[in-house]
Amino acid sequence: MKKVAIIGGVRIPFVKSFKEYNHISNQEMLTTCLNALVTRYGLEGKRIGEVALGALLNRSTEWNFARECIMGTALDPHTPAYNLQRACGTSLDATIQLGLRIACGQIDTGISGGSDTNSDIPLLFKQQLAWKLVDLRSAKSFRERLKILAAIRFKDLAPVYPSIVEPRTGLSMGQHTEKMVKEWGITRQEQDALAYQSHMNAAKAYNDGFFNDLVIPFKGAKRDTIVRADTTPEKLAALKPAFDFSGNGTLTAGNSTLYTDGAAALLLASEEYAQQQNWPVQAHLVDAESAAVDYVHGEGLLMAPTYAVARLLKRNHLRLQDFDVYEIHEAFCGQVLCTLKAWEDAAYCKQLGWDTPLGSIDRRKLNTHGGSVAIGHPFAATGARIVAQTAKILQQRGSGRALISICTAGGMGVTAILER
Repeated sequence: MKKVAIIGGVRIPFVKSFKEYNHISNQEMLTTCLNALVTRYGLEGKRIGEVALGALLNRSTEWNFARECIMGTALDPHTPAYNLQRACGTSLDATIQLGLRIACGQIDTGISGGSDTNSDIPLLFKQQLAWKLVDLRSAKSFRERLKILAAIRFKDLAPVYPSIVEPRTGLSMGQHTEKMVKEWGITRQEQDALAYQSHMNAAKAYNDGFFNDLVIPFKGAKRDTIVRADTTPEKLAALKPAFDFSGNGTLTAGNSTLYTDGAAALLLASEEYAQQQNWPVQAHLVDAESAAVDYVHGEGLLMAPTYAVARLLKRNHLRLQDFDVYEIHEAFCGQVLCTLKAWEDAAYCKQLGWDTPLGSIDRRKLNTHGGSVAIGHPFAATGARIVAQTAKILQQRGSGRALISICTAGGMGVTAILER
């Protein structure tokens, strides 16, 4: 198997939805990132082995989204591309899939990425209206058309907005997380403390210039707009619950990710090809694992990474403590804390196939340059953002091992190990 090299990533600033990127499409955002990669690594006119891109909030007309993005770049038009989607783990999964193809020698290069926007949302109409419009189009006579038009009711015209609700439970991700934090005894103070640290770490990383080559200007935004260098524990504590209004809610807009627009892309290559191109290698993708939980029958919706990490560690003969960097996606600070507490619980870890608890981690190594609560979470872009950020951290360290963990809708999780 060939070594899978992470060459580098680029993204546009992640911004709060309905502001800077209002009416900007996923395709435009992601094509901008791809063109930046092309320029940075001299890929003009070159054919990439494979490109895997995704977006959650896509229109049905964008069925060839990835290929259309590639056709908007200076890459050789013979570069193939395909769409994929695994909710919030989309671009991490894209990276893993391409890494496997590089490892087995099918391709030498690959580009993974993702994009999402709430500011150019694909509105739908009720299925009853869709059926009537299809019937209208195929009607043979004027009388048939009039009959169908007369059957359209005012209520049929009400738009259907996409929502982050689990179809099998009717609960939002935030409501599910409220159930999780109550089950694991996670306090509001703990969640706010993690959120505060996420903002402080991101702000420091910006001040240190860490994001200078990772984030490119776009539509007037030069840096992530959700990062709050001036937030305080007191400001976070003053926010009202956002999902549970019974008086027992602990999730707020401050310790949860906000609706975010953004895109990110990542260049991968085999070790040999990277050497041929004189591309410095930031880190290597070593292994990955995905998992799912039965959230419908009581398991925590966002706890699947606990299973994935447990299997990943066992396969690689590692302990949870054998990492220098931990990048755990902060869908909600409460979900991160539930995950960490579960790994410390002996009974829970028996479910994961371990005779002893996985144990605790050194929190000083967690999301050291900011997590999703501070930076933002454009669903399909988060994986590529985290991989690029983690690879650069390892490059700056000179050596080390990193664990990446991303929870997703549908009770799934995607995890990976990076090394340098």
